[in-house]
Amino acid sequence: MFFAPSLSRENGTGHSSYARMAAPSLSLLAVVIATALHVPTAAAETPPTDTAQKEQNLVVNATTDTASSTQNTDYSVPVTSAATKMALTARDTPQSISVITKQRMEDQKLDTLNDVLKNTTGISEFNSGANRSNYYSRGFMIDNYQIDGVPVLIDSQWNIGDTLSDTAIYDRVDVVRGATGLMTGAGSPAASINMVRKQADSKEFKGDLSASYGSWDNQRYVADLSAPLTESGNVRGRVVAGYQDGDSWLDHYHTQKKFLYGVVDADLTDSTTLSLGYDYEETNIQGATWGGLPTFYLDGSKTNYDRSTNLSPDWAYNNSDSKKVFAKLKQDFSNGWQFNLSGSHTEATMDSKLLYIDGYFDKTTGIGVGPYAGYDLLGGTGYNTAKRKEDSVDSYVTGPFELFGREHQLMAGVTYIRQHDRYIGTSTSFTSADVGDFNHWGNYPEPDWDDQALSQDNTIRQKSAYMATRISLADPLHMILGARYTQYRANTLTQNMEKNNITPYAGLVYDINDTYSAYASYTSIFKPQTYRNASGAYLSPVTGKSYETGIKGDWNNSRVTASLAVFRIEQDHLGATDYALVPGSNDYAYYEQDGTVSKGVEFEVNGAVTDNLQMTFGATRYVAKDGENAALNPTQPRTTLKLFTSYRLPMLQDLTVGGGVNWQTHTWDNVAGPDGASTLYAEQGSYALVDLFGRYNVTKQFSIQANLNNLFDKTYNIDVGRNTVYGEPRNVSVTANYRF
Repeated sequence: MFFAPSLSRENGTGHSSYARMAAPSLSLLAVVIATALHVPTAAAETPPTDTAQKEQNLVVNATTDTASSTQNTDYSVPVTSAATKMALTARDTPQSISVITKQRMEDQKLDTLNDVLKNTTGISEFNSGANRSNYYSRGFMIDNYQIDGVPVLIDSQWNIGDTLSDTAIYDRVDVVRGATGLMTGAGSPAASINMVRKQADSKEFKGDLSASYGSWDNQRYVADLSAPLTESGNVRGRVVAGYQDGDSWLDHYHTQKKFLYGVVDADLTDSTTLSLGYDYEETNIQGATWGGLPTFYLDGSKTNYDRSTNLSPDWAYNNSDSKKVFAKLKQDFSNGWQFNLSGSHTEATMDSKLLYIDGYFDKTTGIGVGPYAGYDLLGGTGYNTAKRKEDSVDSYVTGPFELFGREHQLMAGVTYIRQHDRYIGTSTSFTSADVGDFNHWGNYPEPDWDDQALSQDNTIRQKSAYMATRISLADPLHMILGARYTQYRANTLTQNMEKNNITPYAGLVYDINDTYSAYASYTSIFKPQTYRNASGAYLSPVTGKSYETGIKGDWNNSRVTASLAVFRIEQDHLGATDYALVPGSNDYAYYEQDGTVSKGVEFEVNGAVTDNLQMTFGATRYVAKDGENAALNPTQPRTTLKLFTSYRLPMLQDLTVGGGVNWQTHTWDNVAGPDGASTLYAEQGSYALVDLFGRYNVTKQFSIQANLNNLFDKTYNIDVGRNTVYGEPRNVSVTANYRF
């Protein structure tokens, strides 16, 4: 029997007796918020002076939500449809939204979706091995992902490179925190991640070429080329291609990545645009890790391994690739209405051979015992391959209508998603006799693998119909009402499940003046579960409610935005485990918990504070408890502060400098001791990571940029529990960029 480590530690943490949390620093946070909301006015256009003018500008700029803003160097965008599929400013959207633009990604060198999420307000990471991460918001794991506003299904138990997606192909990433049932249907109330692809929007030949070199021999090359394909420019093309290769701070760990993205945009008529595209990405990792280093010795004392220690043998690897084809059709009508139709087909594969160590070892002799009472198991190996196919179609209309002498907006659409996942594999386990003296761990020999057997064969279908309307109740008051009907069907090796649900959504926005708005929103929660209880029966779907209220500010036509939100999330039937096993399987048994609550406050200011200063500053503080009033997912920080700035020197316009800091409070977890009865307390203290960057424009077209991460070389653990996974040490990279 081999107990494979899960990629994610799910919502339930079992019975936790150490419910210690830092008291909220609300007084300090209030001072920061009060100061930040008085954002200085940048030299930009005068904001609209009344609601009618603001809505007129909104209609004019609505198409910028999906178009690539190649000339935009701000950290903000005018509008986004990530929360409601209606193009709205952040101030008019009754939920918390963070936007990570292409410029922010370039400045901070956020090359993967992993990098983006780690630096987004209110998002925290849980990692169970290098490049094996899940992300959390407001105490819950994020499982809602979208590409160009269309949901994509991700299986957190298997790593097929989802969060390794390269950001070179994206114009920006929109993050809506809280429940997003209107947009995504079934899912957790954590957040929704929407990746907006680059478009072929240039009617002249232009390009962006970059080459980087950094610590551990990491090199990266990216070419982004756009050109008209017809003389008039009504057909345009864009290609983004890249190659990356390098080692790591981990011993014998090597990554190679290749990606190619191509899109053609054609103006079929003055009001009709068709997009066709292809996206390929391949990531190969040698020395790939599965889990981390032991946190405790056999006597319960803490281990202290070098950050470079890698237990993986030389035969371990984790390779993944994905191929996507997609098409989008947009039709504008003279009355302000717009029709959108999009479809995509994705095929992704994974092939891996990995080794996992899980046990307690004697500090002197290196002899170990397993963490499970009655089993002399110290880990194991796995040889797994997987293939995922996903087809999606989404169609919606949006536009204005008049009623009772006022103008309103309506959005309605349908979505169909079908995903088929097939996993086959084989595994072995090893005992203390196989490991020997762990203090002199060597290159564990590759086993003679048995034939791979089918371990999962899942087909998931989601059919949804959704509608929302933004009603103008008065000049300063707007209400958004909507609902999504979801038919969820899952067919697996062990069950056939079908659930239907209606997810209502309501929001109210009141314009206090030309700068500030107050808002409140509500949405329900619905998430089917594939966990089984101790009798082998599947748990009921998670249900609940999400509430949010706050105030938002908007300056200089949304070049600067700020928000302060208070939220509360209530859930029932949430799966939790005490790490017992389902009889006849290696799966953990789960039980249902009612009364799970997460509540807290979030703040963010983002954008062009002045013409020379771009800034993102976000703060989050929340408390999450399960149905037994114990801390929920204490491996995630309860308080985080994230700051990043970019400043162009007025006296030397060709030089831009900046940097930031990510700070979080302590995290912890209770783990079973080596005797199977005692409990050990694992903890990561609070810490701050400081990053710096500088860029010099040698000419108008050529620039040199340097990035320094983890300036003070902080040692920290991003897998708090029985295992330890260290974050990256101090590292530096230099990038040369040529634009024409």
